[in-house]
Amino acid sequence: MKKIKYSLVIVLITFLFSLPNYAQDSKQDSHQHSGNTKLEMKKDDQKDISDIVRKGTIDLKSIDKNKDGKVFQDQMCWNVISDKPGKCPLCKMVLKEVTLKEAKKNLTVNGFKVK
Repeated sequence: MKKIKYSLVIVLITFLFSLPNYAQDSKQDSHQHSGNTKLEMKKDDQKDISDIVRKGTIDLKSIDKNKDGKVFQDQMCWNVISDKPGKCPLCKMVLKEVTLKEAKKNLTVNGFKVK
């Protein structure tokens, strides 16, 4: 009986001493994974943002690549304009299809410069 108690005590002590090391290893792994993922997400987000978030004087005709007289514009972030359907990289709203005339009006009313 004493041998069993002694063995249990040894097992418990060994287990307790190994816990801090295990927890620290897990913490390091999670930091490494989340760090890399965040960096990758930032690069992808920046790419998406630079593609359709317009700055300065906005040239709607150059955005209308297929020359159909329409573009897709965010109804909240007015300077987010694309020639393809999609979502705004800033607010995640679905872009609405509008004519170039409507897009120009939306931009000027909201303080953006249009060519």
